[in-house]
Amino acid sequence: MSTQSYWEEEIEIMSREELQQLQLQRLRKTVAMAAHAPFYKEVFTKQHITENTIQSIDDIRQLPFTTKADMRAHYPFGLVAGDMKADGVRIHSSSGTTGNPTVIVHSQHDLDSWANLVARCLYMVGIRKTDVFQNSSGYGMFTGGLGFQYGAERLGALTVPAAAGNSKRQIKFITDFQSTALHAIPSYAIRLAEVFQEEGIDPASTSLKTLVIGAEPHTDEQRRKIEKMLGVKAYNSFGMTEMNGPGVAFECTEQNGMHFWEDCFLVEIIDPETGDPMPEGEIGELVLTTLDREMMPLIRYRTRDLTRILPGQCPCGRTHLRIDRIKGRSDDMFIIKGVNIFPMQVEKILVQFPQLGSNYLITLETINNQDEMIVEVELSDLSTDNYIELERIRKSITHQLKDEILVTPKLKLVKKGSLPQSEGKAVRVNDLRDNK
Repeated sequence: MSTQSYWEEEIEIMSREELQQLQLQRLRKTVAMAAHAPFYKEVFTKQHITENTIQSIDDIRQLPFTTKADMRAHYPFGLVAGDMKADGVRIHSSSGTTGNPTVIVHSQHDLDSWANLVARCLYMVGIRKTDVFQNSSGYGMFTGGLGFQYGAERLGALTVPAAAGNSKRQIKFITDFQSTALHAIPSYAIRLAEVFQEEGIDPASTSLKTLVIGAEPHTDEQRRKIEKMLGVKAYNSFGMTEMNGPGVAFECTEQNGMHFWEDCFLVEIIDPETGDPMPEGEIGELVLTTLDREMMPLIRYRTRDLTRILPGQCPCGRTHLRIDRIKGRSDDMFIIKGVNIFPMQVEKILVQFPQLGSNYLITLETINNQDEMIVEVELSDLSTDNYIELERIRKSITHQLKDEILVTPKLKLVKKGSLPQSEGKAVRVNDLRDNK
């Protein structure tokens, strides 16, 4: 793909000054619309907020944050600003495994804008209307299914709505339908590569060329492993139900950060503790405001995702800012023996050992009144049965983990297939501590 190939050139290479003017115009409109939602109407009235509060982009800081707790407390429609009966055409929600799910209501305008953003993302990584796009994401209330479906259709690609799971069927579709592009979460992409191997099929012999991954945090080492296993180029993506779903930010072919579509989202990086803005280039919590959503605009939504804005311009020519891959979630972090640890720090070490498979589980337990960290990781098919060799590998991994996380975990090497497999987002931490 040429670096000068854009889905919407006028928007994608818009000057920073023009982009900020567009953001200001859309932010004022968004604040005016949001005031019709019961939740925001009450908040704005108490704090004397109107669209006139916003005279510059920096005035966004005068507005309050919106949290997942706010959305759950006003479930289901307390943040809906539009006329839902007249203009509402679709509802999506988060998984809501505990308590009420977060609900988003869309108008036709919102769905059209969303589909266009996903098409823009797919086009950016070289997918064209001549491609066959297979989606292994769950459909239904989860946004990854219909989000990519409508985006790929907007692009004009032939779509295969394969949905989640059933790996042998996924592979049959790839080979029979000559799929050239696939969307899958990282842990499932690795599982699919393993099933290819089990079936005796070399993924590089198929028509598959492009993989879109996202939905769960992963390291660049894991991405490179996926690329090698499947013989594809894998592009990182970011999306969340509250901000539509997929299509919020996406890597270009440079693979050096995800372009955030600033014509539709206002991006802030804050200190998770104080709420103050972080300097460019420093890691903090991602806070987002919708700029092109009419039915249910969200203002300063605290995502809990930790990342940073990457400085400098991208060689692809796009002017929209880039964020680094998601480091983890502020609420995914666990503290053990006084040390803050993210699961991705553990994964970063594990993927460096070819003797290991892709599945691992961190268990936190209280043993003899002491918090302990146990890391179980599956061995690959190529692993040795030699106890001395396994012990050498175990000690090497443990040593590198201690250097990375400053805590010495108990490491268990287990047989392939012995840890739970998930078709959805992989569960990496099981906290069984007495004081959690």
